[in-house]
Amino acid sequence: MDCAKFGPGGNGDLFYAEGGKATVDAPRWLSEYGLDAYEYEAGNGITAGEKTLSKIGEEAKKYGILMSLHTPYFISLSGIEEEKRLKSIEYIKKSLWAAQLLGADTIVIHSGSAAKISRDEAMKLSCDTLGRVIEEIGDTDIKLGIETMGKVNQLGTLDEVIEQCKVDRHYVPVIDFGHMNARERGGLFTCADDYRKIFDKVAVSCGDEVAKNLHCHFSKIEYTSAGEKRHLTFADSVYGPDYEPLIEAIVRENLTPRIICESDGTMPQDALAMKNCYMSQRGLI
Repeated sequence: MDCAKFGPGGNGDLFYAEGGKATVDAPRWLSEYGLDAYEYEAGNGITAGEKTLSKIGEEAKKYGILMSLHTPYFISLSGIEEEKRLKSIEYIKKSLWAAQLLGADTIVIHSGSAAKISRDEAMKLSCDTLGRVIEEIGDTDIKLGIETMGKVNQLGTLDEVIEQCKVDRHYVPVIDFGHMNARERGGLFTCADDYRKIFDKVAVSCGDEVAKNLHCHFSKIEYTSAGEKRHLTFADSVYGPDYEPLIEAIVRENLTPRIICESDGTMPQDALAMKNCYMSQRGLI
C-alpha cells in the first residue's frame, strides 16, 4: 500500500535527550520512534567524509528510512558575482556525491536571491546556473529539488520554482508550506482545498506523478512584513499554518508525498503528530 511518509529535517532535541550521539544513530532511532524519512541537513556545508556518509546510508537502508539531503545555504543560483554563482555548481555536484552515499533520492536547493537585482534578472541567472548544472552532471537518478522560499526578497514563489524546474526534467519542486504561508504573511492555508490547489498546480505544470509524490517541508513559521522570521513548534497557536487540513487534502486526493518537518527542535514529535493524523484519517490506526 502506497502511503505518505513523514520524518524530520535533522536531529531533534529528543534524539539527543534519548541518547543519540551522531546522525549514524538516527535511522534506527527514527524507525523505533515510528517515522519513515530523514533529511540530512548540510546547510553549513558537507563536512562528513565518505565513510560516515556511507554508514548513515547503510543504516537508513537497514531500517527503511527514506533519505534526502538539504544542500548548503551558501549556494547562490542567482548571485551577481559570476565566480561565486558558478562555484554553486561545484557545491551541487558535491551534494549529489553525498546524496549517493546516503542513498538519498532527492537533494533540496534554495531558489536564489532577488535582493539586489530585479526578479527577472535573478530568474535568468538562476536558470542559467541550473542549466550549467545539468551540463556538468549529465544524467542522474537523484531528483534535484528547488524549494519554495519564505522571504519576500528571495526567489521562491511557486510560480518561480515551477519556471526553474522547466530547465530540465531532473528538477522538481520542493513545496515548503510554512515558507509559502510566511511569504504571504499568513492565511494562505486555512482549509484542505487551499493545500489541494498547490498539488493541482504542480500536477498541471510538472505532471501527475510529480504532484502525487511531492517532496515537502512543513513547519509553523513566524513572519514579518518581509516574510519568514523564524521556525516555531506545533505548540504555536499564532502563526500557523495548521497541518490537519494538509493531511485531509492528501488523504482525500490519495496523494503520497514525503513530508519533512522542520519545527524548531521538535521535528520528530511534530512529524509523528502528522503521521498519526494521516494514519487515523486513512483508517490505519
